[in-house]
Amino acid sequence: MITITEKAIFVVKNALCQAPQPANGLRIAVQVGGCAGLKYLVGLDNGPRERDALIETGGVKVFVDAGSQPHVTGLTVDFVAGSQSSGFIFDNPNTREKCACGKSFS
Repeated sequence: MITITEKAIFVVKNALCQAPQPANGLRIAVQVGGCAGLKYLVGLDNGPRERDALIETGGVKVFVDAGSQPHVTGLTVDFVAGSQSSGFIFDNPNTREKCACGKSFS
C-alpha cells in the first residue's frame, strides 16, 4: 500500500527513539484542507486503532486509518534535507493536482 524510502525510515526510527511520549510507529492520514483540497498528516503514534491498516517496512510500523487508505494506495514517502527546508515528500499516483508546496493534493 505504501512505500517508505530508506532515508525516511532512518528519520522515523530516529524520531521514535527520541520521542518524549511512547510511540511505536508512524501514522499517515489524509484530511480535508490545504490549498488543493486534501492534506497529509504525519506523526508518531502509540499503535493501530480499530480499522487501521498496519504496514511494516524496514522495521517501522505505519498506521493508516480506513478513510485515508484509498487516498494513499501506492504512495511513496521520502525525506529530503535541504539548507532552506527539510521534511517528508509524497509521491502519490492518485493525485490529480497538487499545490506548489507538495503538501496538499486532490
